[in-house]
Amino acid sequence: MTTTDTASLLSVAAEAALAVPGVTGLQPRLARRLAAAAAPTHPVTTPHHTPPEAGIRADRAPDGSGWHIEVRCVLAESHRALDTARHVHDGVRTAVLSHLVTHGVAEPVTTTVTVTRIAARHDTA
Repeated sequence: MTTTDTASLLSVAAEAALAVPGVTGLQPRLARRLAAAAAPTHPVTTPHHTPPEAGIRADRAPDGSGWHIEVRCVLAESHRALDTARHVHDGVRTAVLSHLVTHGVAEPVTTTVTVTRIAARHDTA
C-alpha cells in the first residue's frame, strides 16, 4: 500500500473544484490570508499569486480512517449556488477517491463545500 501526501490531495481537489462550471475561484481560509498579509513584502516585480490549493484543506480523520476535504469556493452569479456547490462536492470527492485508489489507498473521503462569495458579473459594454 502506498501512502499519499496532503499536497497531492490539495492539488487534485483544487483542479476538480475549478473544473466545475460556475466556480470562479477558490478562497483561502482566514489563517492563510493573515499569514500572507504578515509575511515580508515582495518586490514590485514579483506578482502576488495565491495558489488554488490555498482554498482547499485536507485533513486525516481523527482516527486515521480516511480524509476530510474542505473546499472554499467563489461562484459566478450566473449559476445556481446550490447546484454548483453540489457539483463541486461530488467532483472533488470523486477526484480524491480516484487519486487515492490510483495510489493503492482505499480510504473513505468526506467533503465539505463552503461558498464564500458570489462574484457579480461585470458588463464591459
